Amino acid sequence: MKEAFNPAEYYEKTRQLVGYVSRKKATPGTYAELGFKCGLEIHQQLKTSQKLFCRCPAGIYQNGNDFDAEVIRHMRPTLSEMGEYDGTALMERRTRKNIIYRIKNETACTYEIDDTPPFPINREALNIAIEIALLLKTNIVGELHITRKQYLDGSIPTGFQRTAIVGIEGEIPLKNKKIRIIQLSIEEDACREVSDIGHWRIYTTDRLGMPLIETVTYPDMKTPDEAAEAGHYLRFLARSSGHVRTGIGAAREDVNVSITGGTRVEIKGVAHISWIPELTHNEAFRQKALLEIKKILNEKIKKPRDWKSSHKELEFDSFPASYQPLAEAFSRNMKLIAVNLPQMAGILPFFTQPGQTFAHEISGRLKVIACLDQPNMLYSEQDKLEINFDKIKQVLKAGDDDAQILFWSSPDDIATALETIEERCRMAFEGVPNETRKSFPDGTTIFERVLPGPDRMYPDTDSAPLPIEQSMIEEQRKNIPPEIFQRFEQLKNWQVPEDTYPYLLKNNLMPTIEKIVREGNIDPKYVSTFFGHTVKNIEGKRPPATGFSYNKIYGLFKFLGEKNIDREIASYMLPVLYDHPNMEFESILTTIDYKPHSREEILSYLPVLKEKFKQINTSPRPEAALDWIMGRLRKLAVGNIPLDELKALIEKELAHD
Repeated sequence: MKEAFNPAEYYEKTRQLVGYVSRKKATPGTYAELGFKCGLEIHQQLKTSQKLFCRCPAGIYQNGNDFDAEVIRHMRPTLSEMGEYDGTALMERRTRKNIIYRIKNETACTYEIDDTPPFPINREALNIAIEIALLLKTNIVGELHITRKQYLDGSIPTGFQRTAIVGIEGEIPLKNKKIRIIQLSIEEDACREVSDIGHWRIYTTDRLGMPLIETVTYPDMKTPDEAAEAGHYLRFLARSSGHVRTGIGAAREDVNVSITGGTRVEIKGVAHISWIPELTHNEAFRQKALLEIKKILNEKIKKPRDWKSSHKELEFDSFPASYQPLAEAFSRNMKLIAVNLPQMAGILPFFTQPGQTFAHEISGRLKVIACLDQPNMLYSEQDKLEINFDKIKQVLKAGDDDAQILFWSSPDDIATALETIEERCRMAFEGVPNETRKSFPDGTTIFERVLPGPDRMYPDTDSAPLPIEQSMIEEQRKNIPPEIFQRFEQLKNWQVPEDTYPYLLKNNLMPTIEKIVREGNIDPKYVSTFFGHTVKNIEGKRPPATGFSYNKIYGLFKFLGEKNIDREIASYMLPVLYDHPNMEFESILTTIDYKPHSREEILSYLPVLKEKFKQINTSPRPEAALDWIMGRLRKLAVGNIPLDELKALIEKELAHD
């Protein structure tokens, strides 16, 4: 008697076959064995007052339900300059999406909906791009050529994004190597997605057209940690200019990953650099899994070209109504389709990513291409299977080595769904398909679209070439801040704790720190640590009130210096300043109950307190007297005498005994 198939055991078996290890257990040797390579595409919005190719304000955001008008569009692919269609464009055509744009008059104009030619490029944005390109040590182009990059996912109403290369062939230094930069481009941002359900996708146009730069590296990162390190460095570098936006959505990373035998896969829209190590690690092993599947299939099926699936329509009443997705599909008058996949037993439950199998590869494409919202399918070797596939196998006349899929769909999407299933199965014979994938916080990804090719790019006939004069370059060279590696050295020389570096550089706090140190003659280690520990700590506990900025802290230290108040009181004043940034500093002192006391007045309490402690002391600890007296004088001392100086004076007084 044939042993029952156990999906959970099989999943674990294939995970071991792939050699998957967690990122915590992986070593540089793990990635060298895989042939891991990674490159980055970092998108960063620029802090300008207007958009890139029109005069609408930049940086004003709308609520998804707050709009003045709606425009609906259907995207169609166009031929490239070479007379060919881009694969991504052809895929998007199959989705038959209805794209709705929610427009707010305050943030959009006729340019955004392609009813007006572009204005000349925003010179403020171009100057910022040149400055950052110089920081990357790229060669600035002599002439700016604006091109169109085709996007048919609806994120841009025109169907293309205007973009231009500013600098080429640069580099950045990491701890142990240099990473080469392919190029830095300036381009317009896309719409913000509100929802994507079935054949309807909704966007707002407030972000559309905002200037951003795209920095593209060579695939020089050989481990996930190197990829994250490069991502952080590029973020710090852009922010050091002081001319980029921060906050959610202001910076986005696309990560390109490949392994030996695989191909370049782009992980799109990574929201946080901290996600990069887990995402790239899992993508490397996903590609390893797909290569194992390729090997298995080509050993089993000698003529892949002759392989073909088959399908039958089934009736809903053949299955239990208790399975909610089927019950809902029946109520929506959908069709139920069973698909037989010859000789593919063991492929659908094969491990690909943590918690995912090859079946997820198919389900993801059904969601995107056929617009079948998930859950959209079941398969015959599924763990915790909700229905019995025996009848389905009989209807399909399936063999013992076949696998089956059951999906539900509106009649109009059945043909696309069947094409998608067969197409993805055929791709499995080839290994790793070129594609763009969407990232999730848990380190897994899902299919998003076919990877775009060179056919998506063509010249923008509405925009004339723009010479970049040497005088423009030299003018921006004057504004270049110190390089990031120099900032690392500076913080190291100041003996600032290393755990503060990311926070200080991410928020471009070095110019503010230098200003406080220079004007107030304050220890740079103290000021840096105040920001990197004290300010960071309060930021992590609650959001700031409107009007708070780091420049307020500069004002705080300046006030303390002018009033000759000891700087240690800044830690007590900060929470009030953070919550009430417009409050006068004198009022903050009143709020925390600060009163000026002379040094002599404070020290006059020492003899009395020393005698009092002798009367009440029950502690055997030698330092007990010091701690007790410090506790009694701390409130008087803060702002009037440095606490370390007070401690030394108390120790001196106690030593007289």
